[in-house]
Formats: sequence, C-alpha cells, structure tokens
Amino acid sequence: MLRTFVNGKIHQLKVTGLQPKYSGSCLICPELLAAAGIEPFEKVEIYSLTSTARIATYVFPGAAEGEFTLNGGAALHFRLGDRVAVVAYRQEESFSGANCVIVDPLDNSIAETLRYNTAAEAFVTRSKSKLRAAAQKVIRAERTANHAALTQDGSELIGVDHKR
Repeated sequence: MLRTFVNGKIHQLKVTGLQPKYSGSCLICPELLAAAGIEPFEKVEIYSLTSTARIATYVFPGAAEGEFTLNGGAALHFRLGDRVAVVAYRQEESFSGANCVIVDPLDNSIAETLRYNTAAEAFVTRSKSKLRAAAQKVIRAERTANHAALTQDGSELIGVDHKR
C-alpha cells in the first residue's frame, strides 16, 4: 500500500515578493530547492507560520538568492515578510527519509539542513545516543570513585583547599 510521506521541506522561508497578476506558482531559489530535494515544477504545499493560510501550488525555479515570490492566487493568501514552510510529498510503501532546510530569517539563506531519518535510522541513532549516555555515566562514576580514593587522611581530597 502506498502512503504519502514528506519528500522535502523548506522551513522559515520569508515571503519577499507578491505578484498577484502573474499566473500561478511560486519562485524559489534553486539552491534551496536542491538542498530540500524539491524538483522544479513539483507540487508543494505552503503553510503560513504567521497566519492560518495553507495553499497548494507548484514550484518554479529561478528566484534570485534570498528571494521567495508568490504568484497569482497564491499571492492573495500571504503578506510580505510572512514566514512559511514549503513542503513536498511523495508516495511510497515506507518512509525513506527526507531533507528539511531551515532558513536564516535575515536573508533566506540556508542556516541548517536536517535529515528526517527512516524508522530504522532513527532506531540506530537512538541506540547510539543511549550507548553514549551509558558510557558517559560509567566515566562519571569512575571519576567519582577515583576522586574519592585520592584522600590524604580520609577527610581531605588532594588538590582541595580546606583552609579555615
């Protein structure tokens, strides 16, 4: 059975242009599209992070670096300066991962790229985190034991100034 999963996401993108008389679509910088794994002319949903607006349109490449322009009817749902999430989806039997590009609010440049892992990758990551935490706990316990063993007369630790 095919299910619909996130394919790519551009998060915190700032609207820099509105062209209501242009016929449809939105213009996004090709660098952002590539980093998120979104193809030119692919259907996307745009969710406002500053209002309740949610629309579906397609992506048109060609915006200059830092520009995000909404055209046609899409331009009527948003205002200049609004923050949005642009999300593309794909259908597959199980989730195969996706990229999420977090945008710098100052200039719409890439601030960070996150990877949405598959369930198996997430399990491995969680397991590694648990192992790392357990190892750190053991190291702290060993340091505490070693520190306690370094006493002069059973009451003072070496290197600790207990002047009264």
